Parts: sequence; C-alpha cells; structure tokens
Amino acid sequence: MSEPGLNELGPPVDWQGCAVDCAGCSRHGLLEQERCRPGLACVHDRYAKRIDRFFFWNPALAGDYLTHPYFEVRAVAAKYVDVFHLPQLILDPDETVRWSAALRLPPKQLLTLVCDPHREVRIRVASRLDPHDLGGMIGDPDYYVRQVVARRLPETLLTKMMRDVDAEVRHMVASRIGDAWLPGMAKDADAGVRCEVARRMKPGQLHLLLDDPDWRVRHEVASRAELDHVKRLANDEDELVRGIARQRLGGGGAGISRLVTQKQACLPF
Repeated sequence: MSEPGLNELGPPVDWQGCAVDCAGCSRHGLLEQERCRPGLACVHDRYAKRIDRFFFWNPALAGDYLTHPYFEVRAVAAKYVDVFHLPQLILDPDETVRWSAALRLPPKQLLTLVCDPHREVRIRVASRLDPHDLGGMIGDPDYYVRQVVARRLPETLLTKMMRDVDAEVRHMVASRIGDAWLPGMAKDADAGVRCEVARRMKPGQLHLLLDDPDWRVRHEVASRAELDHVKRLANDEDELVRGIARQRLGGGGAGISRLVTQKQACLPF
C-alpha cells in the first residue's frame, strides 16, 4: 500500500536518484517484519517524510545513521536518537542537522551553538537556551535572533539592548524592561517603540512624552498623565488628543465619539 498523497512522486528513489533496491539493503529483514516498506517507510528514500516514518517504526536504529552521507537521514535520525549521541552532531556540516540536534540538546550543551554560522540554528538556540545564558547572544548579527533574545533575556540584562539598531528588537525591550528604565527609551527614534514606552509608563512618568511628535503617544499621555501636565495638551494640534485632554480636564470634549470612530484603528494600544 502506497502512502496517500504521495503517489504522484513515482517509484521510490534514493538521495542520489537511483531506484531503491530492497534486495541489496542491509535492513532487508525489516521488510518481512513489516517494519519498513518501499514508498512508505524507508531509510534510503530521498523524501524526509518516508525516512521519518522508518525511524518512527525503528527508533533503536537511529544511532546507526548519524554519519550517513545524506543530510536528511542524519537530521531525521537526530529526532529519535538518545540524547547522549546528539553532541556529535553539533559540528555536522549541514545546518539542518545542527538545527535538528538543537531541538533536543540539553540547554548547557546548546552553548556550543551560540555562534553557529546559520541563523536558523541560532534562533533555535536562543529559543531554548537558559535565559541566564543568553548574554552572549545580545550582539548576534541577525535581528530576529536578537528579538528572541530580548523576549527571553532576564529583565536585569535588558538594559544592554535598549539601543539595539533594530526597532523591533527595541520594541520587545520596551515591552519588558523595568519601569525605572522606560524614561531612557522615551526619545527612541521609532514611534512604535515610543508608543510601547508610553503604554507602560506610570502616570508620573508620562510628562516626558508631552512633546512627542507622534499623536498616538500624546494621546496616551493625555489619557493617563497627571492632570497638571494634561493642561499642556488641551490645545494640541491633533483633534483627538485635544479632545481627550479637555474631557479629562472637565471641558466636555465635544465630538469625541466621532473622532474615536475615525482614528481608533490607528491607536497601537
């Protein structure tokens, strides 16, 4: 019985494009035990799904294939082999194999992969490494790796990423950093970052953003800042900011409902 959905692939071939030869296979005995099947579960097939099914049926054999010349075999075997065999894959020449190993390596052994040349491997490492060991990845050359680091780094170390060159990374920092450090990000060049800063600031800190060039930031200030500072925004150039400021000051804020309908979709909060 062939695998549903894969009939269009034609006769099974190995990773070099040759027809799969069960007769000459060293695992021929498994065929009689129904622990492998050409076109469905075969370690010599070029398709990872069929290789995966072979190891799913025969997990004890995974350790025998960690040096196989086909990278897909090594990568799939890494999913099933016991963890004591995984360290030998850390230096594998193919990033898919190293990525597969990184999924299961004990956290401390992941440290050897923090400088891996491939971003996908480092992303996986940053996702699994103990947060207290992430300091060495703060300056990673890839923005997404740093974003993952910023999401998991202990709060006490986030100050080292406040000036990251990427706005998305800084936004993540702004969403997690301690309150005392938020003023240090109030002048960030990116409006989205400042919006996040404004959202998290306490009312007593929001006066630092009174003159922000972005109306969304000033709207947050007008909505929550201490009233003494809100007075400055009663004549703001933006209608919605003016309206919420006057409303809080007891001036009515005529037309607020209409303005909210028009501009609420622009608010990031």
